[in-house]
Amino acid sequence: MKCPFCGSFDTQVVDSRVSDAGDSIRRRRRCQNCQKRFTTYETVELRMPQVVKQNGMRVEFDVEKIRNGFARALHKRLVPTEYVDAALNRITQQVLSLGEREIPSVAIGEMVMGELYKLDKVAYIRFASVYKSFQDVSDFREVIREVEPKQVKKKAPKPDAK
Repeated sequence: MKCPFCGSFDTQVVDSRVSDAGDSIRRRRRCQNCQKRFTTYETVELRMPQVVKQNGMRVEFDVEKIRNGFARALHKRLVPTEYVDAALNRITQQVLSLGEREIPSVAIGEMVMGELYKLDKVAYIRFASVYKSFQDVSDFREVIREVEPKQVKKKAPKPDAK
């Protein structure tokens, strides 16, 4: 580490401490040349992949775009903000865990649909209608059948034997 006072690269770590949150390390250093002390911080830098749109264009991954998609789908639905934040965190972690430099926007759309399916079926259908470009009512019927709970057929009671 370069000394901010004299520019020397000959520095020594005197003390290291992990932050309370555990997401950074504070280091006290001493320059071997001028003997002055200074503090540095070490944090993790996560690089999100580029998103490849269907037209081939590449854009930065933007969790706010996903949040806006959730907001539109969940408009006037009673889903707590904490649930939405948790879903956004799961999507971000999923994207990071892929370890890819690029990810198709279609994959992110599928992740969003999966999270909305768990949160709210109406929001899932709203998002799916735009995401999958529904053309007519039959497209809606298909997705509604997908989210409707399967009805269990009840067996008719056996007639009493006399």
